[in-house]
Amino acid sequence: MKAKVLKEMPINELNDLLISEKDKLVSLKLSHSVSPLENPQQIKFIRRNIARILTELGSREKSNKEN
Repeated sequence: MKAKVLKEMPINELNDLLISEKDKLVSLKLSHSVSPLENPQQIKFIRRNIARILTELGSREKSNKEN
């Protein structure tokens, strides 16, 4: 997911997306530990998406504190 798309999303949608991405990450890690994934790079992509979402939420929180 691109950072541009995340900047346009409202905070409640970002929080919902964060929860779903974290759930996806847990399930992928679990399935990867049981049997190898076909594409283990998926874990990396989801971790990066989570980081992007957290970064956007943090920047919004920071901008709200400054105002």
